[in-house]
Amino acid sequence: MGRAAGRLFSLLVVAILAAVAAVLWFDSEVQAPGPLSEPATLIVPSGTSVAMIAADLERQGVIADSDFMMWRARWRDEAHLLKAGEYVFEPGVSIDDVIDQMVEGKVVAHRVTIPEGLTSLEIIEIINNAELLTGEIVEIPPQGSVLPETYHFERGETRQAVLNRMTTALDLTLAELWLTKAENLPIATPEEAVILASVVEKETGVASERPHIAGVFVNRLNRGMPLQSDPTVIFALTQGQAPLGRALLRKDWEYDDPYNTYMFPGLPPGPIANPGRDAIAAVLQPLDTKDIYFMADGTGGHAFAETLTEHNRNVQAYRAWQAAQ
Repeated sequence: MGRAAGRLFSLLVVAILAAVAAVLWFDSEVQAPGPLSEPATLIVPSGTSVAMIAADLERQGVIADSDFMMWRARWRDEAHLLKAGEYVFEPGVSIDDVIDQMVEGKVVAHRVTIPEGLTSLEIIEIINNAELLTGEIVEIPPQGSVLPETYHFERGETRQAVLNRMTTALDLTLAELWLTKAENLPIATPEEAVILASVVEKETGVASERPHIAGVFVNRLNRGMPLQSDPTVIFALTQGQAPLGRALLRKDWEYDDPYNTYMFPGLPPGPIANPGRDAIAAVLQPLDTKDIYFMADGTGGHAFAETLTEHNRNVQAYRAWQAAQ
């Protein structure tokens, strides 16, 4: 090898070593902890470029150099994969960590909780009051079509999209629980299961009582007895449009409406609320009981009875309890 060739080879080796050193240095910089000292939130609108994202991150002190993030994202061929949304970055997050989080779309998940037993209008009010959601509900869903549960959503998601997930969740849950249906129940369809579950849900706030109350109603249906459920009368009077706003009166039991289960035997024509998973499970696997009566016991629960005589004793005990208060 000639002197000139040797010199050229040496320069090439130096250049390669310098390039390797530069790459190693750059890797260490983008993998090193960043300057952030406390959690920071960044909202990335859809269509935001990697340059704008990097500039915002530098401005908020999440990263030290926006150019480094742009180069790194392009080097990784992931600049186009950064997802929009709301992000929270933890102290010391590196540039590589930021890119990983945004490529994976690990956005902030907000929550909205729908309690069991609400009417559809009450559920829509909760969704409408979730300020981080956008848009309007297209139409009020039918009673019994929404599954009460806690749902996660992203900032800016539409209210209708969240509501659609709630109705889909009910369909999937009902299909799953229908497979567990006990034999010889007076419930012919999944829709009838939701109807009875909605009555059970409105009758008690004590979770452990649901299967027992469901068993009572099953016994009444099997005997051809009316359900005689006060919540169905309330729904008959209000149609789920608003709270009754007063105590139920004896004369209300004679209100002529198909939802009034004092006047009309069998199930009401539709759900009176949106029951939860446990109430649906309770009517499909009710307690095996001979009881056909129940009434409030003054403690938040109910006293159950197999005979009218026993039921009347429970009534007297409840009245004595009331008098002593």
